[in-house]
Amino acid sequence: MSVSITTTYAGEFAGKYISAALLSADTIEGGGITVKPNVKYKEVMKTLSTNALVKDAACDFADQSTVTLAERILQPDEFQVNLELCKKDFHNDWEAIQMGYSAFDSLPPSFADFLIGHIAAKVAQKTEENIWQGAAATAGEFDGFTALLAADATVVDVVGTTVTAANVITELGKVVDAIPTAVYGKEDLYIYVSQSIARAYVRALGGFGANGLGGNGVNNAGTTWFNGGDLAFDGVKLFVCSGMPDNDMVAAQKSNLFFGTGLLADHNEVKLIDMADLDGSQNVRVVMRFTAGVQHGIGADIVYYT
Repeated sequence: MSVSITTTYAGEFAGKYISAALLSADTIEGGGITVKPNVKYKEVMKTLSTNALVKDAACDFADQSTVTLAERILQPDEFQVNLELCKKDFHNDWEAIQMGYSAFDSLPPSFADFLIGHIAAKVAQKTEENIWQGAAATAGEFDGFTALLAADATVVDVVGTTVTAANVITELGKVVDAIPTAVYGKEDLYIYVSQSIARAYVRALGGFGANGLGGNGVNNAGTTWFNGGDLAFDGVKLFVCSGMPDNDMVAAQKSNLFFGTGLLADHNEVKLIDMADLDGSQNVRVVMRFTAGVQHGIGADIVYYT
C-alpha cells in the first residue's frame, strides 16, 4: 500500500499558515502598521478634511466651512510560492525511517512541517522588504511605502543624506521639526528608521567625543549602554524596520499606514502535493497562494526623509 502525503490546507488552516508567513514581517509583528485582513479585492479608505470650523457668532445659520472628502485604494496583489522536492534526496537523511520502508514512500512528516515553517519565514522576510521598498513592476513585489510616498505630492518631504553617528542627531532633528503640529504628540506616532540609522543612533548615544553626546554617553555606560529595548528621539518613538532602505526615515502615525491581505479568506491555500499518484514521479510540490499590499491614508500627515 502506498502512502500519499497530498495535503491541502484551506480555509482556517490555510489562514494560520498564511498568517504565520505574512504577520511575521518585522513591521507587522512589531505592531508598527495597521493590518486590514479579509480584503478580497480592494478596500476604499475615505479621508475627510475641513477648513477653519470656528467662526464669529451670528443670528442666522451660515455654512462658512468646507468639507473635503477623498479616498485611497488599498488593493492587495496576488502572489504564489511554487516549490518542488524529490523524495529520493531524503533516503540517506537521518529522518529516512520516517519515510517508511516501501519504495512508495512519503516525505518525512517532521521535515514537511519544517519546510512550511521555512517557507513562511522566507515569505515574511520578502513581505517586510516589500512593505517599504517594493516595486510593483518587479515580479513578486507590490509598491511599498517608499514608492507610494514619493509619488504623493502632499507628503512632507525632507532631503536626506548619508546618515552616520556624527550627523544622526541632526538628521533625526530635521524629521521631528517637519512633523505637522496636529500630528506631533499623538500616541501612535513613530519615526520609522532603517537599520543603518538605528545603528548610527545607538553609537552616537554611546558617546566618546565628536560622534556622541559626551565622553561617556548615556548613563556613562559608553558603547555598552544599549542592550536592546525601545528607542526614542525628542519624545517620539523610533521603530526600526529591517525592510527599509538605508538612510530612509518616515514619521507617521500607525493608524495612517495600512497593510492589506486576504489572510483568513478562503482563497488562501497551502498545499503539499505528492506527485506519485499523478505522474509516477518521486516529487513533492509545495504551493502557497496569498495576497498582500500597503497604502497610506493622509499624505500631509506623513514626513518622508530620503
